[in-house]
Amino acid sequence: MHSNDHHKKAELALKHAIDMGAEQASVRFANGEGFSVTAQNGAIETVEDYKDQNFTVTVFLQKSVGSASSNNLNDLAIKTAVDKAFSLSSLTATDDCNGLADKERMANKAIDLDLYHPWDLDIDTAKQIAIECEAAALESDNRVVNSEGATVGSYVTKSLFVNSHGFAGYSEATGHTISCTAIAQNNGAMEMDYDYTSARHYEDLIGHKIIGNQAGLRASQNLGSRKIKTQKASVIFSPRVSSSLVSHIMNAISGSSLYRKSSFLLNAKDKQICPDFITIKEEPHLKRGFSSSYFDAEGVQTEPRKIIEDGVLKGYLLSSYSARRLGMETTGNAGGHHNLILEPTDDQDMESMIKNMKSGFLITGLIGYGVNMVNGDYSRGANGFWIENGKIAFPVSEVTVAGNLKDMLMQIITVGNDPEKNGSIYSGSILMDNLMIAGE
Repeated sequence: MHSNDHHKKAELALKHAIDMGAEQASVRFANGEGFSVTAQNGAIETVEDYKDQNFTVTVFLQKSVGSASSNNLNDLAIKTAVDKAFSLSSLTATDDCNGLADKERMANKAIDLDLYHPWDLDIDTAKQIAIECEAAALESDNRVVNSEGATVGSYVTKSLFVNSHGFAGYSEATGHTISCTAIAQNNGAMEMDYDYTSARHYEDLIGHKIIGNQAGLRASQNLGSRKIKTQKASVIFSPRVSSSLVSHIMNAISGSSLYRKSSFLLNAKDKQICPDFITIKEEPHLKRGFSSSYFDAEGVQTEPRKIIEDGVLKGYLLSSYSARRLGMETTGNAGGHHNLILEPTDDQDMESMIKNMKSGFLITGLIGYGVNMVNGDYSRGANGFWIENGKIAFPVSEVTVAGNLKDMLMQIITVGNDPEKNGSIYSGSILMDNLMIAGE
């Protein structure tokens, strides 16, 4: 469906809502289509094609809110959804913080963020890429005996958001991924690991044979893993897992955590929460970024900013609702954050951190979600490698890394210049001092 058709239907829905007596209303159309191909054991296992579309209307009536959705986009279905949203709004409690974001905050100037690059990939070529990717994993090391498959996928999403302030924001984006999971075996022990690449533009993907090869090497490098004695040690969070530390901070500074008082960073604005060499930027206008957008989920203009500067928390992640609850202004983060960049402290990477380490633990995988957002207590299963005298000594599995995020953030020594770019958080390796590792 074309954005023009969507615009007409959105106008119809808004008009119907206002005619019925809604003070404010918003409408979102979204449709997506894509496919994925998975190869396993040298043959094509599955080919999936999907197409979906939906429409959501939200109405505000005397500080009450009602929302309804439909997958059917004919005029009758749209009017029925509006009626349903309306009847729900009369059943919900009033809340003075409800309502659209303020009109003067709407994004009035569209910015091209280079997010739309359809991949003209026929199914036969996709099948070939998947088969070659899996083959590269099996050839990487003779201990790689099997795979969970290699997958190639591509999707396109288009969405339109309009509201009764007269705002209309249209966005279209693509995403492409290649992934592989390999299984290695030695002396009856088995290890599994994966690698993947994803990008808005297919030319930014890492080569599929490299992905397969890396998945195989990672799985075989984990063979022969041991436990270690419980101790305090220096720890490197590899780029694959370091972004999780950034996301814990973001959860703690999101509006809902703050107004529910379920955050270990309550009232931390303008306070130092990290060492003074730590800066985290939000870059909503990053070209080809995974969460780039010039407007947030409410139509509010997004702006680049520093969330943490020189270790000091400069702002929260707020929507208009959470901002009103807190007596603050929206930060343009309805729907979440937009591309976070943890600035490197120098040009070190994981390799150089390992070389400079006398002894310590390199974490390459984290398991389970043992993080208490209210008090910051942190306890997660981890696997990786033990380092002695600047070299990897042996693989380690089934240990637990424990601490409190407030302390852990202050224990950061270095942030590397080696981020993975497969998602919306760019974070290099993070070296942390004196962390508790519970083993045997």
